[in-house]
Amino acid sequence: PYFLLVGIPGLEEEQFWIAFPFCIMYAIAVLGNITLLLIIKAEPSLHEPMYLFLAMLAFTDLVLSTSTLPKMLGIFWLGSWEIGFLSCLAQLFFIHTFSSVESGVLMAMALDRYIAICHPLQHSSILSVQVVVALGSLVLVRGVLLVSPFCFLLCRMPFCQHHIISHSYCEHMAVVKLACGDTKVNVIYGLFVAFIVTGFDIILISLSYTMILRVVMRLSSTEARLKAFSTCASHVCVILAFYVPGLFTFLTHRFGQSIPPHIHIMVANLYLLVPPMLNPIVYGVRTKKLWDRVVLLFQQK
Repeated sequence: PYFLLVGIPGLEEEQFWIAFPFCIMYAIAVLGNITLLLIIKAEPSLHEPMYLFLAMLAFTDLVLSTSTLPKMLGIFWLGSWEIGFLSCLAQLFFIHTFSSVESGVLMAMALDRYIAICHPLQHSSILSVQVVVALGSLVLVRGVLLVSPFCFLLCRMPFCQHHIISHSYCEHMAVVKLACGDTKVNVIYGLFVAFIVTGFDIILISLSYTMILRVVMRLSSTEARLKAFSTCASHVCVILAFYVPGLFTFLTHRFGQSIPPHIHIMVANLYLLVPPMLNPIVYGVRTKKLWDRVVLLFQQK
């Protein structure tokens, strides 16, 4: 079987023009994240927990945006709406797995900030390179193990009515809505995964920042306080840019029947484009060590 992706329901006429800003955002995301990865790989002084987590985030962002955008541009510009069942499952697997990985990496980065600010002397002994690699691997394995059942459950589903997905990419609930069997297990398991991943990560991130705030507020020097605040502020912006549209999309699929489809799908598209574009800009510009390397690289060129 195959499916037809309509792009943005209700904005079929405007899609051609909407694709241009999407394409620019994707180009910035690819360029920014590849630059980050190359700089962190080439510079031994950047082989520290914070930058290793950044490299994981950059890789995750590349996979997330690349698994959706080329096909999306094909729909918007070339009218290639058709997607095979297995291609659709593969896209769904990559989107949900790496959304989970991104959430896990953001949580690990919050823990890194907490240890760096609240236990600076033990930072290098607690977060050794081995621990960072182990954390990254755990986050990836968690994503793969939790998302794989989505694909197995969908493989067993009969799709007997229309094959039109009212979306720009294959998203779990958008595909589930086309099945004509009993989808209760899919819906419940989807909710379970979302609460396990997002709930757990958001609680840990919130705890980390609460502890950081308590320590920062006790600092005697105003300059040290401002420096700590500015480091955390950029991280919080990145976290909000990822979780707010993500939660909006997730809840709209299940409970937001009154929200116009084009708004829902636009937010769902931006959710996979804005964080990958923002992350290298925010971290590259806000992290002095990284920014110095970028400047040096262009001076050499």
